[in-house]
Amino acid sequence: MFGMTTTAEPTLSTPGVLSPQYRALTIGMVALITLVAFENLAVTTAMPTVAQALDGLYLYALAFGGPLASGVVGMVVSGTWSDLRGPTRPLWHGTAWFLGGLVIAGIAPSMEVLVAGRIIQGFGSGLLTVALYVVVGQLYPAILRPRIFAAFATGWVVPSLVGPAIAGLIVEHTSWRIVFLAVPVLAIPAAFVMRPGLARGDRYDVRSGRLWDKQALWAIAAAVGVGVLNYGGQQHGVLQIALLGVGLAAIVVFAPKLLPRGTFAFGRGLPSVIALRGLVAAAGFGAEVFLPLMLTRERGLSPAVAGLVLTVSALSWTLASWWRGRPKHRFGPSVFLQVGMIAIVLGIGIAVLTLDPHVPVVVGILGWSLTGFGMGTVFPTLSVLVLEYSERAEQGANSSALQLSDSLSTATVLAVGGSLFAAIEPHSPVTAYLVAFGVPAVLALLGVQAARRTTPSSR
Repeated sequence: MFGMTTTAEPTLSTPGVLSPQYRALTIGMVALITLVAFENLAVTTAMPTVAQALDGLYLYALAFGGPLASGVVGMVVSGTWSDLRGPTRPLWHGTAWFLGGLVIAGIAPSMEVLVAGRIIQGFGSGLLTVALYVVVGQLYPAILRPRIFAAFATGWVVPSLVGPAIAGLIVEHTSWRIVFLAVPVLAIPAAFVMRPGLARGDRYDVRSGRLWDKQALWAIAAAVGVGVLNYGGQQHGVLQIALLGVGLAAIVVFAPKLLPRGTFAFGRGLPSVIALRGLVAAAGFGAEVFLPLMLTRERGLSPAVAGLVLTVSALSWTLASWWRGRPKHRFGPSVFLQVGMIAIVLGIGIAVLTLDPHVPVVVGILGWSLTGFGMGTVFPTLSVLVLEYSERAEQGANSSALQLSDSLSTATVLAVGGSLFAAIEPHSPVTAYLVAFGVPAVLALLGVQAARRTTPSSR
């Protein structure tokens, strides 16, 4: 049923991800992942200045929701494309769309043009990130996949340590346009570094099929739902309720068509892997956005000190990813996943204790580092499993489903959670924070159950 690969024991002759045959490809892929992550964080820091400079505050929410929505379409198209033609073409096209969108945004004379560039950028990001997963599945042996996915995880986390600060300095001392235009200058060399290694992936058996099939149409419908949901979360009153309802309806109707059957029922094996990716992302990121807000508003910390909490969790995430990427472990993936999800539950619970002014802030910092450790343990494990449970011709579709689950779940929880928080906070700040952290904690508890079902019944 599943195209499982047996994880061989490493030997002295086993090449590493930085051995000569993989070095250029590994460096190029991790560099691209890091630049995509940096751009996401940098744009978040710079966007208030951008919107003011271009007199486009009314499009502020769309500047974030647009690329999130177009990324959903890019992921589905990339999955189909990779399965039909191999991952090389969607990877190159994705890189081109991503960099082209950045250039458009960087030279934009108006907020409308900038948003268009951001939408193009999001589509390219969806194409290239899914294609990179398929490259790992097709060009790296099973023994090296935990290490390369640990490197990918670090590539996402490390920019959180320096990205906002660098972007802030760029915006303050030069021009916000450099935030968009600097990345292509670095990404183009990284892309060309990969060329020799990717040449091995060109030998792919072409399959018949349509690139823009019904899956792509469902993805467009779900993307519209994501955009409406994201935009609705920034509105107020009846308009907010109506937009949230429309967005949620679109996601509820079309998301199941884009994910493996049994995902929402925690079916054994691949469906639970896909479901768990959505739960862990929604739980971790859904709580993270409220933590600095709570520490600054309720405990009176400066933004810099509050940001230290996220820095500590990023370090623990990196440490966990490195640990998970080691070749020898006594326990199976299901155990790692359960331990990771329990760590996330505990981290959220300990962090919310800092609502009490008698609880030292350092308790919250240490608690949130548990959440980072859990995220760093779960993410690489799921990436390895989705390839292990996929036939070669399904790696694109299943890698796409993994990241779709992440994006759709996170977008839904952030929009709904933010709306609930905004509605409750004026009346009872403590209740608002308990709800804001409680929803992610419940999702993480569901993730513990999903983690138990990630091992197929045939095993």
